[in-house]
Formats: sequence, structure tokens, C-alpha cells
Amino acid sequence: MPANAPLDTSAAAHALATGRAAVLPNPSPLTYVVTATTPQAVNNAKGRPTGQEVALWVHDDTSWTDLATHLDLTPTAKRTATTLLRDHLVTLLVPTRNHTPPPAWTTPALRDAHLLLFGARWQPLTPLLNRFPRLYVSSANRTGHPPAATASQATAMFGSGAPVTDADALRNTGTPHAATTMLRITPAGDLDHIRHGAQDQAHGSDPDRYLEHLREATAH
Repeated sequence: MPANAPLDTSAAAHALATGRAAVLPNPSPLTYVVTATTPQAVNNAKGRPTGQEVALWVHDDTSWTDLATHLDLTPTAKRTATTLLRDHLVTLLVPTRNHTPPPAWTTPALRDAHLLLFGARWQPLTPLLNRFPRLYVSSANRTGHPPAATASQATAMFGSGAPVTDADALRNTGTPHAATTMLRITPAGDLDHIRHGAQDQAHGSDPDRYLEHLREATAH
């Protein structure tokens, strides 16, 4: 199957349209994620408190533009944030402006005046993502379990609670998978490493090596 082949996301679309969660794939080495149009549905699927924070999935350009005036980033830092979200697929904590609080729909992703954002837009999911421009997202795992690296793992974990879109034919299931690396960006564009994950695992245990790699990659 070609790497950009569209997927059968009909079950996921029905779940999202009816307010339920769905489990969707990401390109390797990222794990699957659980997503919904409400944060409560994401948390219910994961078996954790409904008020726990989740990430905003800002895969849609309009959503990102809507947030722009509420983010405390210089123009250069904003470009860096866009690159990190869309090209490097990290989860990113982004500072908000004190005098222009972000919209109410972002509150479930707000942590200490930072928004928790995820911005991947994998080509095989494009038709589905176009239908649902505003989504909340978290790693595809039930509390106490590692995130699902394969569709079968996701199905075993979530059962009938959330339909799983199987994209293993498009993924390298033999490689180690992990949830996303989490970073924090400062208003000036400096980066802090918050959580080890899929993106930095190839750079060893020292997060500074990965941060240096990103500084070089986003400097151009």
C-alpha cells in the first residue's frame, strides 16, 4: 500500500461526529493517539478523570491562525513553533499572552499559562482531519499502560470503546515506537525538553543533543 494511500476512516468519522472518541494512527515512530471533539470523550476513553488536561490537535491552519494572537511568541519563535509542530511532530507547550487570554475551547489544554499543542497532519488522514478541524488528543493508552504502537494493541486496549483506524500497512511496525517528545518554547524561541519520546530517542539519553539538532534544523 502506498505510504500516502487514504485510509478507511468511516468508523472513526462516525464516532467523532457522534461525540465519541476514535483511535487514529501517526507515522512511525509515533504511537497511535486517541482523539475526540471534546476533551471529556478523550479522557473517558482513556479511563482517567474527565477534567484532566489534553492536547489541542492544531492540524488545521485556521485553528493555528485563530490562536496566533493569543500566543506570547515573537514572529521568529512562531515560525519555529510551526515547524516543530508540523514537521517534527512534537508535542509543544506554547506560552500565552496575559492580556489576551486564549479562547474558551483551549482551556482543556492550558497548563501554567502554556497551551499543550500537537500539530501532526499525516497525509493518509487528511480527508478525516478536514472534516474535524477542532480536535483534542492524547496518547492511545488506558491509564497505566504504554501507548499502542500497533492497531491490534490499540484494539485490545480500547475494545469497543473507541474504533481504531488500522494504518499498520503504512507504518514500520518493526521499529521502536513511543509517544511524542514534549518540548516547551519560550517567547523568544528557546526550547526546553520536557519529556523523552519518539523524536529524541535516536539522539540518546542527553536531551541537549536533540535540542541542538532542532536548533540547527529550524535555523534555516
